[in-house]
Amino acid sequence: MAVRLAPLLGLLACAGAVIWGLRAGVLDSQEHLQSFIDSLGAFGPVVLVLLSGASVVFPIIPGGILVLAAPVLFGPVEGTLLSYLAVCAGSFANFAIARHVGLGLIERAFSESTVEKYLGWTRRPRFTTLFATAIALPVAPDDLLCYLAGTTRMRWRTFALIILACKPWALLAYGLGVSALLMKVVPW
Repeated sequence: MAVRLAPLLGLLACAGAVIWGLRAGVLDSQEHLQSFIDSLGAFGPVVLVLLSGASVVFPIIPGGILVLAAPVLFGPVEGTLLSYLAVCAGSFANFAIARHVGLGLIERAFSESTVEKYLGWTRRPRFTTLFATAIALPVAPDDLLCYLAGTTRMRWRTFALIILACKPWALLAYGLGVSALLMKVVPW
């Protein structure tokens, strides 16, 4: 039950951070936000990478929020690179965890219907192609798919190649695309 409540708690923590940012004046303007990020020095990118990587492995903080925030907080190039490093590291961790633990953990962390739906993919002859396509597009539950891939016969080398080559496209589309749209909507 704790595993399933964790994303809700993470979302509440994010909402609390936004409320704090509004009250503290950090979110009053892009300049104030940039000043706050700059005041963190090297600690800021390190925290983003650690939180983003952890959100892939432990879905406590909705990872999409951090992928959207990275280009806004650190600029389009540095923010996207930081997200890429963190998401790839988290994906590798998911694959390794599933290799050692198996389906038991996955079935506890995700809903039964979602696991069954995507578990069926792993039994298809073209699973590797489906997996690569899903990783490249920002619409699939990548964290779950990386866990499930770890329960298959997929080689580490194949998994790494797919993650490293396909993940940037999803991050560019989601991170840069959606954050650019949000920046047009947010009244800064």
